[in-house]
Amino acid sequence: MDTQNSEKAAIKIQSWWRGIMVRRSLLHTALRAWVIQCWWRSVQAKMLEQRRRLALRLYTCQEWAVVKVQAQVRMWQARRRFLQARQAACVIQSHWRWHTSQTRGLIRGRYEVKASRLELDIEILLT
Repeated sequence: MDTQNSEKAAIKIQSWWRGIMVRRSLLHTALRAWVIQCWWRSVQAKMLEQRRRLALRLYTCQEWAVVKVQAQVRMWQARRRFLQARQAACVIQSHWRWHTSQTRGLIRGRYEVKASRLELDIEILLT
């Protein structure tokens, strides 16, 4: 009976040891899986951040392009209005000069409108 008890005790010790070894290997496996999951989540977070930055950079470039186009259109519109106003002023001036020359005296002269200045030579003869 003593050998049976010692065999049972040996079997119990062996099963206990096997249980410890299985639990240890499961713990190591779970820790390794956890490390891999943490690494993969950090890689995914970095990729997401890169995609977000790229999208932000693309959006910023598009916004600047829109702002530049709007500025060019506004400049073109302002220049067109200025040129129309300048042309209207020249027409009004020429009509006024003709009118004053008809009523007061004779105005001889010439004028030339350039983009940056107005050259004007006038000679007024009153009769």
